Amino acid sequence: MSRGVSRPLFQLDWLICNLRWLLLVGVGIVAWIDPARSGQFDLKTQVTLGLLLAGAAYNMVVMILLVREVSARPLPLFTVVVDAILAIAFVAASGGWDSRLYFFGLFPIITVGLRFGWLVRILTTVGIILSFVALSYVMLPAEPGGTVYFAVIVNLVVLAVAALITGMVSDRVKDLVLRAVRVEEEAELRKLRVAREQARAIFDMAATLSATLSYTRILEAILDIATMGLKGLESLSGQMVSIVFLHAKRGLQVSAARRLSQREEAMQIPGKEGFVAQVLRTAESVIGNDPGNDPELGLFVALHRCKSVVCVPLRAGFETYGVLAVGSPDSDVFTAEHIELLTAVCNQATIALQNAQLYANLQQEKERIVEVEEDARKKLARDLHDGPTQSVAAIAMRLNYSQKLLQHDPSKVGEELAKIEELARRTTKEIRHMLFTLRPLVLETQGLVAALETSIQKVMETDDSVAIHLEADKIESKLDMNTQGVVFYIVEEAVGNARKHAQAKNIWIRLKFRPDAFVAQIKDDGVGFDVDKVTASYETRGSLGMVNLRERAELINGLISIDSEHGAGTTITLAVPLTR
Repeated sequence: MSRGVSRPLFQLDWLICNLRWLLLVGVGIVAWIDPARSGQFDLKTQVTLGLLLAGAAYNMVVMILLVREVSARPLPLFTVVVDAILAIAFVAASGGWDSRLYFFGLFPIITVGLRFGWLVRILTTVGIILSFVALSYVMLPAEPGGTVYFAVIVNLVVLAVAALITGMVSDRVKDLVLRAVRVEEEAELRKLRVAREQARAIFDMAATLSATLSYTRILEAILDIATMGLKGLESLSGQMVSIVFLHAKRGLQVSAARRLSQREEAMQIPGKEGFVAQVLRTAESVIGNDPGNDPELGLFVALHRCKSVVCVPLRAGFETYGVLAVGSPDSDVFTAEHIELLTAVCNQATIALQNAQLYANLQQEKERIVEVEEDARKKLARDLHDGPTQSVAAIAMRLNYSQKLLQHDPSKVGEELAKIEELARRTTKEIRHMLFTLRPLVLETQGLVAALETSIQKVMETDDSVAIHLEADKIESKLDMNTQGVVFYIVEEAVGNARKHAQAKNIWIRLKFRPDAFVAQIKDDGVGFDVDKVTASYETRGSLGMVNLRERAELINGLISIDSEHGAGTTITLAVPLTR
């Protein structure tokens, strides 16, 4: 279609070209069967044939211009002039007053009526009639009779009447064409308005996604743009039902929605059947009909009023986070263009959801670190209070007692000072052990096994009521330093819990390798406990020992398992995969 020309006008020009071919063929047939020629190839026949070839070449050029999308603004006026010249030339070449080609004079009159107003049509008609009159006068025989004049007048009257009738018909056709042009322009304006709304919505969404790390605002932005670019946007946008499903523990959770009831907004679907399952399985958008009969979408009463639905995956990379479902009360609303738009929006929004998730994880990790630090401070304060602080207080009391002995019984002062010295040495060892636990330098220099051996030695120096046994493979070359550090703190925490709560006589630490994992096992022969009961009431407990163990294991992609029974001791097993 020509640039800058509407489709109805282009079709009109194409129709005129085809009509011109028909008339040229008609001229050839009339010229060939003219009984006056009797098959003779005289000068008039040669001229008529030359005009036919010229007209055919000219019409071919016009069609090529239309097909090649050359601007057609000057083309109608040019074709009218050429058609008028051809009509006059055909009449002149075929005999003038008694020409059978007068009908070709109607063609420029028709084209003028289709493309121009009454004034141009009248001028063209008068010009052609006057030209035919002049040709008839010039080419009349030497002594024309009344019959000749009558024939000329009849031809001209017929041409004028035909011009009037074709003008009226062409007015009707022109009105239809103009009406079609207006309809097309209105459709284009609607498309432009929709495109503008789309662009504005996409811009607003992009601004929202780039400026926020809030799940709620991102999901609202997805719903805002879900109905953009749909047929009948003004009337349908208030009736569309849109739902964002995100993966949850037991299926897909409604995370945001429009026009759902409060009960439906709290629902979950399995994502195993119907349109949603197909999207999750293929990771491609799906357009469906009658969502009210879908095995899963049919659970939402709001979708029963919809006749069509589109489901688009919320996907980033190779991971699908959920599904966007948009239902319409009208049929055949969703097209490939809408799918492309929704897919682009969902992909961009999914990236924003990833960022929001990472931000939320960072916030949780920050809070967890604060909690761990707070717990570590509380533990340090508790250990200082229960250990060195009590020992220092005991030293102070014994020193005061020694002063009184010095006044009343000097012979016992030496024995008391020896006890004070022993208490001070034990307190020093406790402080050193606490410092070692806070930062075991030997772990950084010699590795996990050496650090555990040193830790066990320091524990035995301050508390020999529990025997700690270490069985370890050579592990320094197979575990990185970060993993060794985490394993050390998990073992140290487990041993500390066993010493304080298990009333154990022996604690065994076993470090071994399996083909695909490193396993650390801490076992004691203490009183044991009911794991299920303790776990069920753990949130109400003040201690965070088990939480700390699991959180530390997660840092190295490890898994903690606890096996214990009353009277049968406790076994804590840490498994760390050797490959990702």
